[in-house]
Amino acid sequence: MLEELDIKNFALIESAHIEFEKGFTVLSGETGAGKSILIGSLAFLLGGKSGTEQIRAGCHEAQVSGVFFLENKETFLWLDEHGIESEENRIIIRRVIRDNGKSSAWIGGTPVTRVILSEFSAFLVDIHGQHEQQSLMKVAEHRRYLDIYAGIVGEVSSFTSIYNQLVEKRKILENLNSNESERNAKIDMLNFAVSEISDANLKAGEDEGLEAEENRLSSFEKLYADIEEINSAFEGEGENGIIFLLKKICGTASKALDSDKSLEPLENRLQSAFYEIDDIAGEFRRYASSLVFDPERLEQVQERLELIFRLKQKYTGRNSSVANLLSYAENASRQLEELGGSTFDKSILEKEISELGKKVYVLAKSLSEKRKSAAEKMSLDVEKILCSLGMKDTKFRVGLTEKEGNAVEQKCGPYGMDNIEFLISANPGSPLNPLAKIASGGELSRVMLALKTILSDGDLAGTLVFDEIDTGIGGEVAVSVGSHMKLLAEKKQILCITHLASIAVYADNQIKIQKGVEGNTTASNVFEVSGEERVKEIARMLSGDSDSSQSLEHASAMLKKFGGR
Repeated sequence: MLEELDIKNFALIESAHIEFEKGFTVLSGETGAGKSILIGSLAFLLGGKSGTEQIRAGCHEAQVSGVFFLENKETFLWLDEHGIESEENRIIIRRVIRDNGKSSAWIGGTPVTRVILSEFSAFLVDIHGQHEQQSLMKVAEHRRYLDIYAGIVGEVSSFTSIYNQLVEKRKILENLNSNESERNAKIDMLNFAVSEISDANLKAGEDEGLEAEENRLSSFEKLYADIEEINSAFEGEGENGIIFLLKKICGTASKALDSDKSLEPLENRLQSAFYEIDDIAGEFRRYASSLVFDPERLEQVQERLELIFRLKQKYTGRNSSVANLLSYAENASRQLEELGGSTFDKSILEKEISELGKKVYVLAKSLSEKRKSAAEKMSLDVEKILCSLGMKDTKFRVGLTEKEGNAVEQKCGPYGMDNIEFLISANPGSPLNPLAKIASGGELSRVMLALKTILSDGDLAGTLVFDEIDTGIGGEVAVSVGSHMKLLAEKKQILCITHLASIAVYADNQIKIQKGVEGNTTASNVFEVSGEERVKEIARMLSGDSDSSQSLEHASAMLKKFGGR
């Protein structure tokens, strides 16, 4: 459950600290006030995409943090696996986006990647927005909802893994059965490449070291002349060398120190500088004595570089590295095994494919039976909820058909042998038709709410967030949606953005987002409303006028009738 949300410099919100309660909380405010920004900040905190446009104008970074009360054992197991400790069953999540485009995230005190953050956040919050409502228009998503309802997500995942193994082995067999001459030509080419690269005895990073050595050896004369010039400057002739002059200056400074003790810091620095320069001069002398022109070594280096260059040009490109060549050889060896260029036994592969095919069919059949059983119950459960949401005569079905096969082989996909699609008849006497083709925006909203409700028991997330759930509805339908969300809030913490008073009055708590101008800057402010302030906000939602006595009276009556605090 989300207990606290702290927002700094996110979009139009300069600073906001919000405390959330259990039950049903409504977020309200005029159009454009920043309600979706509040949900956007929560989505950002939970691992959503980030961008510099989320940073408030004139600021260098945006930061969002949240305190969550942990309620299920899976969450604690996840934290244990990642070495993260909670405190009194609570965890703090924090995320920052900076104006250089970099973002950082922490779970507790542990820095994590966005992928890890998203993985953990799935245990905490489920955000339903317009984009997810549109997922009902994608038939592929219907299978996912049914599998969640049937409680077979883990089984489907295991099936997909086995199915992928079957597909991979079939690809290998297909390669083995391809044109023999082409296959042999490819084997010869790969064998030659592996042999040629292997014979070169390459080492990763070798080319970089050789290039540096070649550069040094080929420019020996210039390098030697430069070092001689440096050594001459240090040593000089007679009294012209830097070392002699520095030593003389040090002696003079020492004499001056006898006359003025305040020169001691400067005299110490001179001494230090002299010793440092003298040491550097010694290093250059030793370097000069080690310089030896070795034309034989230069020739060896250049020949080696030429060999490496030819191999790069032939296999991985002239701008590649030795590491790329080694990787190419490794991939070539793997392809040789797949093509049967090594000791690969085709008969063993065919036997493995046959056994895997039988296993995939048995598992797919089992999944199909479980889906059929769950589909019937799911259809009735959704219909029952839709009835309470103002769609009394609506018929809803989870349609299942088997994928087309033939007398020899049953066709399967990565998720089994079933085609799954939601069907709906919104009017009495109308035939069942695909939901994605005929449902209106208001009907989609209610179907999604029904799905969220029946899936809530199996959903680990303790907080459900609904953004734009009231799209396309009003009147009695809105009242039924509000009533239903209040019932759902007995199991989950519900946060909902709405423009409709008939939904808002059912909420246990109400938070208002209000946009205003402070100086020359536009800002959104977030605060809880209760008592008379909440009556005024409901009145505004009813008629646009929070001061009208008639609107205020109507608002007060609705709050008393529908049980909002």
